[in-house]
Amino acid sequence: MVPVLIGGTAAMLLCVFLAPRFIEWLREKSFGQYIREEGPSGHQKKAGTPTMGGLIIFVAISVPFLILADYDWKAVGVFVTAVGLATIGFVDDWTKVVRKRSLGLSGKGKLLGMVGVSAVLWWIVTQQADLESTVHLRTLDLTIDLGPLYPIWIYLVVAFVSNAVNLTDGLDGLAAGVAAIVLMAYIGITLRLTGSSDLALLAACGVGGCVGFLWYNAYPATVFMGDTGSLGLGGLIAALAIVTKTEELLLIIGGVFVVEAVSVIIQVFSFKTFRKRVFLMAPLHHHFEMKAWSETKIILRFWIVAIACSAIGFTLFQQSLR
Repeated sequence: MVPVLIGGTAAMLLCVFLAPRFIEWLREKSFGQYIREEGPSGHQKKAGTPTMGGLIIFVAISVPFLILADYDWKAVGVFVTAVGLATIGFVDDWTKVVRKRSLGLSGKGKLLGMVGVSAVLWWIVTQQADLESTVHLRTLDLTIDLGPLYPIWIYLVVAFVSNAVNLTDGLDGLAAGVAAIVLMAYIGITLRLTGSSDLALLAACGVGGCVGFLWYNAYPATVFMGDTGSLGLGGLIAALAIVTKTEELLLIIGGVFVVEAVSVIIQVFSFKTFRKRVFLMAPLHHHFEMKAWSETKIILRFWIVAIACSAIGFTLFQQSLR
């Protein structure tokens, strides 16, 4: 437990103390956020806020993990996945800055990148960590052997979760706060299930990085994590779920992320099929913005829901072990 506490604390402090100079450097280079015109009108005032803050999150995560880890293969697979997705996000953010618009890397480019990262994760966990090609439905006490379909399953989990976190990153501190809550649940899960201090260490570094980043990302934000942070954190959470066989429970533990992604799917399907919108605007947090809820009210209530979801999911996990 000591390395876990040290790693989490070190990640938080690194983020808190390194971020000011990094933010200033982003300002000097004019690496500001471009706001899409179809978003809420109140967001236009955020244009120019430094972005790519996910870089500092992953520096804060990586340094203590690489120093303190015993390099268990499962943890290595999770770390490589997170860094790989963060790299895709960085390319996306950099493209937006260079082209000076809100559209970055193409959908095809992201798809190919995620396929590559998922393939590497599959190879590590099955060939090096001896993870079985199965999905464990803990609430039903049922295990399904996917066999040759397992790489596709890994890709679907990684792609869905990383994009869900990316969609949630639309309000100051929302994605970072929810990610920290979800990763706290995974500290308990990794210690209880695998006994792997490396996995718990990595989850704790994720919590520390998110909490330290919130010091500057909380409303009103002085820096945004960008796709570098949201895709990377999504990859971290998805890979933790895969190696602990808790993909099913992640639907509950990461309930806020799931609802945000599903709200977009519903909105797109409804509009294309019936030419009607279910929500005033998607993702869901924008719907409440359009209903004149304040940004802080939405963020705090989503955090509360995230805490409840994580508590329920962790309780179900504990129950499945009996």
